[in-house]
Amino acid sequence: MEQKKIRFSKMHGLGNDFMILENINQKFTLSPKLINKMSDRHLGVGFDQLLVVEPSYKPEIDFNYRIFNPNGSEVFQCGNGARCFALFVRLKGLTDKNRIQISTKTTTMILKIIHDNMVRVDMNEPIFDLDQIPFKIDESKKFFMKIAGEYFKFGLVSIGNPHCVIPIKNITTTKINVLGPIIEKHHYFPESINVNFMEVVNSEHIRLRVYERGAGETYACGSGACASVAYGIKQGILKAPQIRVDLPGGTLYVSWNGKGQSIYMTGPATHVFDGQIYIT
Repeated sequence: MEQKKIRFSKMHGLGNDFMILENINQKFTLSPKLINKMSDRHLGVGFDQLLVVEPSYKPEIDFNYRIFNPNGSEVFQCGNGARCFALFVRLKGLTDKNRIQISTKTTTMILKIIHDNMVRVDMNEPIFDLDQIPFKIDESKKFFMKIAGEYFKFGLVSIGNPHCVIPIKNITTTKINVLGPIIEKHHYFPESINVNFMEVVNSEHIRLRVYERGAGETYACGSGACASVAYGIKQGILKAPQIRVDLPGGTLYVSWNGKGQSIYMTGPATHVFDGQIYIT
């Protein structure tokens, strides 16, 4: 079978790393098997997620944005990836705009390059409608689950992808890599879910670790930061408008003024290197 050479960039947002491909000036087809092969950190490029830049399908949109997990499954939102997406299209000369509007399979987003490598992302209004999570549970037991003999209170938020937010006392001692896989695949969540473990430092500051569905724990998760802040503000745990979110890879700032308003995330994007890879 003939091999084809494609160009890519490696980027990261607070350590959440991405392989980025543009499918505008070069054409290729991706299969789950190929994506999984490229994701291998020993035999391939290695990444938390693969991002693909496609031409816009609507005149008011600049680009289409696709996101794939290492297992080849497609997801519909990634905030850290969106910041890298904005920097990538500027670095590669695909646009000269500082304000970029993109579409995913489920939503549209506005990305604004503020200065240097800092990007502000309009993540749209958080969704609390349980049917859009989706979520299945007896009403009398809502928002509590028993895992490994311990009860956990949780909240549910969609930021274009579904998040289960669990307030905890100590993010360092909580066994996230034990609890994360169990909760991700819990029968409450028929399409699985991202799991956010949130420690409240004070009303304007949280510490967060996220176990992403299909990827495992990552250094940072932009949509997880937004979901956690939205849940905290709605519950009265956090004070609007701007919250500092410390993740293993660094800090994001999330702003939300409540119902009817978009939630905004600001943080860095970093270009690591460019490369070429042969695919079949």
